[in-house]
Amino acid sequence: MKEVKKLVEGYERFLDQDFEKQKDLYQKLSKDGQSPKFLVISCCDSRVDPAHIMNTAPGELFIVRNIANLVPVSNSDENLNCTNAAIEFAVKHLKVKHIIVFGHSQCGGIKALMEGNHPNDNYSFIDPWVELFESVKEKILEEHEKKSFNEQCSYCERACIEASLNNLMTFPWIKEKCNSGDLAIHGWYFEIETGRLLGKENGEFIPVSKLKLN
Repeated sequence: MKEVKKLVEGYERFLDQDFEKQKDLYQKLSKDGQSPKFLVISCCDSRVDPAHIMNTAPGELFIVRNIANLVPVSNSDENLNCTNAAIEFAVKHLKVKHIIVFGHSQCGGIKALMEGNHPNDNYSFIDPWVELFESVKEKILEEHEKKSFNEQCSYCERACIEASLNNLMTFPWIKEKCNSGDLAIHGWYFEIETGRLLGKENGEFIPVSKLKLN
C-alpha cells in the first residue's frame, strides 16, 4: 500500500500548495464551468502528460487519452467510438478552437502495431484498436524496409499523427469548421528522451518554437 500512500501524500501537498495558490481559479471554474480552447488527443502513456509538458493551468486543455493517440475515421465501428464521442463533445459543445493530436516517442501502442498480432498475449482490445492504422504500418515497412525496428516505429509514430489529422477531416462538422476558420488542427510529437516538442508544418516535424502560428 506504499504506492497508494504516496498518492495520498501527493494530494495533500496539492491541496496545501497548488490548490491554495489557484483557489480563485478553481472556484471560477466551478461556478462558470469549463471553456477550454484546446482539445488534446494524447496517448495513455504515463510519461506523457500534455498539461504538465505545456505548463497549462486547470481548465485550459480538454484532454482525451487512448492507446497511441489515434483518431478513427468518423464512421468507425461503434465499439471504438469513445474517442470520437470526446471529440464531438469538445467541438460541438465546448466549441474548442484547436485540436492537437499529441504523439510521442517510444510509444507502446505503435510498437504493438508494428509487431503485428499478439495471439499468445491475448490482447482482445489492443490489437483491433491499433490495427485501424494497419495501412500506415504497411507504408512504413515499404518505405523504410532497411531501417531498424526502432527506427521504423519512430517513423510510424509520426505517420500515425498525420493519419489521425486526416481522419479528423472525415468528420463533416470538423471539416466545416476548419474551412470556415473556426477550428484549426495540429500534429505535435514529444520526444521523451530529449524533451523536444515538434509540430507538423509543410509535411515536416519541426520544433514548435519555429512554427508559423500567426
